[in-house]
Amino acid sequence: MSDKIKLPGGHELPKVGLGLWKIASDDVVPTITAAIEAGYRHFDSACDYGNEAEVGDALQQVFQKGEVKREDLWITSKLWNTYHRAEHVRPALEKTLMDLHLDYLDLYLIHFPISLKFIPFEERYPPGWVTDPDEPHPHMEPVSIPIQETWEAMQELKEAGLVKEIGVCNFNCSLLRDLLSYAKIPPAVLQVEMHPLLTQEKLLRFCNENDIAVTAFSPLGALSYFSLGMANPGESLLEQEVINTIAARHDRTPAQIILRWGVQRGTAIVPKSTHPERLRENISLFDFELTEEEMASLNDLNENRRFNDPGEFGEAAFNTFMPIYE
Repeated sequence: MSDKIKLPGGHELPKVGLGLWKIASDDVVPTITAAIEAGYRHFDSACDYGNEAEVGDALQQVFQKGEVKREDLWITSKLWNTYHRAEHVRPALEKTLMDLHLDYLDLYLIHFPISLKFIPFEERYPPGWVTDPDEPHPHMEPVSIPIQETWEAMQELKEAGLVKEIGVCNFNCSLLRDLLSYAKIPPAVLQVEMHPLLTQEKLLRFCNENDIAVTAFSPLGALSYFSLGMANPGESLLEQEVINTIAARHDRTPAQIILRWGVQRGTAIVPKSTHPERLRENISLFDFELTEEEMASLNDLNENRRFNDPGEFGEAAFNTFMPIYE
C-alpha cells in the first residue's frame, strides 16, 4: 500500500499527518521537530487552532537545519468562519501564510459550512466562535453568505498560485453535490470526523465516486474530547475488546489498529500527539495489514457517534444553536 493519496491534480497527499489542534504553543516546536524526525511530512493546521505563528517558527527551524525542504512537506490550513465573504478570503490566507512563514499552502480548506460576522484581525485573532466574548452571554452571529461566493474566492487563491489545492471540511453529501454543480475547480479534499464509531460509509463512497480525497480528523475517536467534556471515558476506542484482540493478534497497539483501519479504507488521517514515542507509533502503519474480517469488525462498531458537532457544542459553549448535521 502506498503511503500517499494521488489527487486528481497530480499532487500527492501523505496518508498520515500530524493534527495540530489543541497543541499548546510551548509544545509546538518540540512536537514538530520530533514529528519530522519520525518521518511526518504532512501537517494539519488552521487559523482557529491559535498556534500558527509557533508552527511557522518550528518550520523555519527545521528548514534552517536542512532536515527537510519546503517542497518535502504538505501543509494544510483552513479558512475560518468569519472570513467567508469574498473580500476576506485572500487576506485570511495571507495572514495564515505570514504566520506560517510560507509562500504557499499545499491545501486550504473551508473549515465549516458556517458563516459568522467578520471580525478584523486587529480586533481579535484568531476570532473564535463568538462576536463579543466580553458580553454577558457571548454568542455566535451568523451571516448569510453563499458557499458559492466563498468557493469562487478560494478558486482565485489556487489560480494565483497561493495554494496548490483547495477543499472543504465538515460538509455532507448534499453540500458537496451542490458545490460540484458550480465549482470550476472541484474540491480536492474533504476533511471530516471519521473513526470506527462514526464510519460515514455513504459519505466516503460519494467522495470516492467523485474523485474527492478524504482526510479523517479525530481518527482515534473520543480521545481529543475528554478534556472538553464532549466525550465520556467509556467511549474510548482504545478500551474496545475487539480492537484489543486484533491488536494482540498483530502485536500492535490498539491505536495502531484504529489508525491502520483509517488508512486501509483509503482515507488520510491526522492524529494528534505531543509524545515522541506515540508520534512514531502513529505513523508506523504500513508494514502490516488488517484482514477483511478485521476491517468488518471495526466497521461494526459504528454508532454514528459524532464528537465534534456544532449542533451540540455551539449551544453548550457559545449560547448558539448551530446545527450542520441532522
